[in-house]
Amino acid sequence: MIKRRVVLAYSGGLDTSVAVHWLGKERGFEVIALALDVGQSGTDFAAIEERARAAGAIEVVVVDARQELADDFVLPTLQANALYEGRYPLVSALSRPLIVRHLVAAARRFGAEAVAHGCTGKGNDQVRFEVGTRALAPDLDIVAPVREWGMTREHAIEYAERFGLPVTASRDRIYSIDENLWGRAIECGVIEDPWESPPADVFALTAPPAGGTVDPVEVVVGFEAGRPVSLDGEELELVALIERLQGIAGARGFGRIDLVENRRVGIKSREIYEAPAALALVLAHQDLESLTLERDLAHEKLRLEPRFAELVYDGLWYSPLREALSAFVASTQRHVTGEVRLAFEPGGVARVAGRRSPVGLYDYGLATYDAADAFRHEDAEGFVRIFGLGIKTWASRQQATGPAPR
Repeated sequence: MIKRRVVLAYSGGLDTSVAVHWLGKERGFEVIALALDVGQSGTDFAAIEERARAAGAIEVVVVDARQELADDFVLPTLQANALYEGRYPLVSALSRPLIVRHLVAAARRFGAEAVAHGCTGKGNDQVRFEVGTRALAPDLDIVAPVREWGMTREHAIEYAERFGLPVTASRDRIYSIDENLWGRAIECGVIEDPWESPPADVFALTAPPAGGTVDPVEVVVGFEAGRPVSLDGEELELVALIERLQGIAGARGFGRIDLVENRRVGIKSREIYEAPAALALVLAHQDLESLTLERDLAHEKLRLEPRFAELVYDGLWYSPLREALSAFVASTQRHVTGEVRLAFEPGGVARVAGRRSPVGLYDYGLATYDAADAFRHEDAEGFVRIFGLGIKTWASRQQATGPAPR
């Protein structure tokens, strides 16, 4: 009898390790485990591979996807200045469509008829995995073992112990953490009470070096056509630039986000994020656009940016609308070239200290009020008169006979 095959998005944690065994024992699948390096700090992928095989995977695929994440997902999102509900830079939401892309590719490679994920029924990630898979491969079945089995963490640990699965899990683990190149998301524990301040031990990216202090610092971020390309004049690939800026901004406490957000499934959830580089780059990119984008284009882009963020958050990366919005955003970036000087101070303060561009639309001669003023003031009278003509006509014909405006 030929067994069915499934490709599981494998993190190496408790739930997905149990899922490998459960999919084989309870559902009769041959399991291919897929693990992606998306910039998780301190992750031993050799150990993850060993753990997956010990749990019963017939094959383990490990992919270094950091550059792919940066180029194909982070960059378009940065250029859209996308912040869900105005604050969250879509950390976890960006890695999920990338994982889906590789799940589908692995399913084709190994002749699998299904893909699987380790998400619960309460979160956003189940939506992102499943809607993304249906967009790329509507013929594939989708299995959600954690959602099906309904085990608590305690029960999952007992299951692992019963079958001798080599998991690194603790009954005392407090927080659930997801991390990638773009930042870090923290859930559970005391932070589930929105009144409680997050304890210091939840933070890893936004704390000063152990036993040390840091001074204020200024960093110049260089952009070419909307892409960050340098720090302080040193050209860097996007992954390296993000990692270096993460350290500079994070060491000064910048990049913490504490919010109650609206999940796609209808739940309000208190979330803690650390995204020093993401927030710093969005700050710099927005500022450079203020210098280089024409007024109507800038206003229309501002109107569409929240919609872009919402689509990504909701798991609709592989949708016609997101693709169309990305095409629009890409067209706006042609002249977003220049440098932005960011100032970071201990305590989590960051601000734009200066900006310049060889193609900037700021004209000193038009803007200044000193002797270099090149603006033709005599032209303004006619402009203002024509601009206000409709209001003047309304006021003279209708306001006089109607109720006074309030």
